[in-house]
Amino acid sequence: MAISTSIDAGIPVYFLLRESLLTLDVIGPAEVLRYANRFAEQSGRAPYFDLHFISVHREVATSVGLTITGFEDLPEHLPDDAMLVLSGCVGRDDDFSSVADQQVVAWLRRHFAPRQKLVCICTGTLLAGYAGLLGQRKCTTHHSHIKELRGIAPAAEVLENRIFVEDGDLYTSAGVTTGIDLALHLVAQVAGHACSASVARSLVVYMRRTGGDPQLSPWLVARNHLHPAVHRVQNAVIKDPANDWSVARLAEIACTSERHLTRLFREHTGDSLVDYIHRIRIALARDLLAQSPFDMEHVAEKAGFHSSRQLRRVWKKFETHPPSAHREQLAANAAQAT
Repeated sequence: MAISTSIDAGIPVYFLLRESLLTLDVIGPAEVLRYANRFAEQSGRAPYFDLHFISVHREVATSVGLTITGFEDLPEHLPDDAMLVLSGCVGRDDDFSSVADQQVVAWLRRHFAPRQKLVCICTGTLLAGYAGLLGQRKCTTHHSHIKELRGIAPAAEVLENRIFVEDGDLYTSAGVTTGIDLALHLVAQVAGHACSASVARSLVVYMRRTGGDPQLSPWLVARNHLHPAVHRVQNAVIKDPANDWSVARLAEIACTSERHLTRLFREHTGDSLVDYIHRIRIALARDLLAQSPFDMEHVAEKAGFHSSRQLRRVWKKFETHPPSAHREQLAANAAQAT
């Protein structure tokens, strides 16, 4: 039976380490989660994540020639809210025939439950497929292993040319640096988009949405710059999109004049301040349409628009179909999934 953990301890995250692991597949995502905890500490709240590193080995040789030790044994139980991370390996045939791999596969089949999150990076998806954890779910892996994954998990819907894929509680990525993208996405889900953007900025990495959409998420668009005043303004808007943001008020946050902020914002983001606020409000409206029962007037109000008419007018700037069609499509997709 799975055990639960204290909320104050953070979500338990287990990185399962195998021989010849691709170092960046582990270190990249782990640093993203560590930085998120660091921001939590600075804001006076409990950590978001509780990191564990587990293995059947006493020591593991990595892709860069380092040998690491000091991790935990595979646990006898996984908490209900656990997040299990399967990273990729290099320089070996992933037929999972070794004694150690068979131990790992047996442990996965015995202890992993659908209620827990499964995060697969690079060829970690192949391990999940071999253990029978993919089912008919959508997933991806490194482009050089797509064909191999389809052979291992023929029932799964293997997607190509994706940075990462989310299907329920299953998350899979193309590996290497895309593990960082996926970890930033997880941080956004747990700690919010502002925290995720702050982590990316601290790590000086670009932020993408998902491999299923080449466009940037509205929450993350125009964040690939290093200007602190512009970031302060963006953080304020993201934190409270429905606020009555005036250029004067945002200029106070930026500690600059209105005219200078307007110039800085366009220079560093490629967007106007008004259009940026509208993008964020439309993103919030999309979330509300997907996740709440509110009618259009309430959605408009909570997203910062004066009326549903204004919501529809601004919506047309960024979306092809009207808000009502968006909600209808979401409902149809949900009905089809069930």
